[in-house]
Amino acid sequence: MATKIKPIPNGYHTLTAYLTVRGASDAIEFYKKAFGATELFRLNMPDGKIAHGEFKIGDSIFMISDENPECASTCPETLGGSPVTLHLYVTDADATFSDAIKAGAKETMPLANQFWGDRMGKLADPFGHQWLIATHIEAVDPSELQSRMEAHCTAHKA
Repeated sequence: MATKIKPIPNGYHTLTAYLTVRGASDAIEFYKKAFGATELFRLNMPDGKIAHGEFKIGDSIFMISDENPECASTCPETLGGSPVTLHLYVTDADATFSDAIKAGAKETMPLANQFWGDRMGKLADPFGHQWLIATHIEAVDPSELQSRMEAHCTAHKA
């Protein structure tokens, strides 16, 4: 009897981030130190670069590879940056933010309590990817969000 294959493998979500970097081995080590990642596996090319690897942060699996222009796989540094930002919810944004800075990330927006109910800050990792680190601290009623945003924008205009 044939085993039915699941269209989405166990442990994966419908959407999975796939990061391309220069130095994927170093990136995995950074993500371990900064975000408590666990490496799941890696497939190395003959030159030792990572053709495909996977790691997990919390309940989310990330895929990663070294830049490979022959396969049209380029990293943010080659592209001059990336318009994509990864949003990471954690139980303690302050501790995770601090760990990431110690591991080599650079702060691009300081941690602060945000009008939508998150404590959040932004980091650039050493490989060109942007990360929002957040802890949800307040359940804001959706009917309040517009007025809170307007108040925020008015306060920051002055």
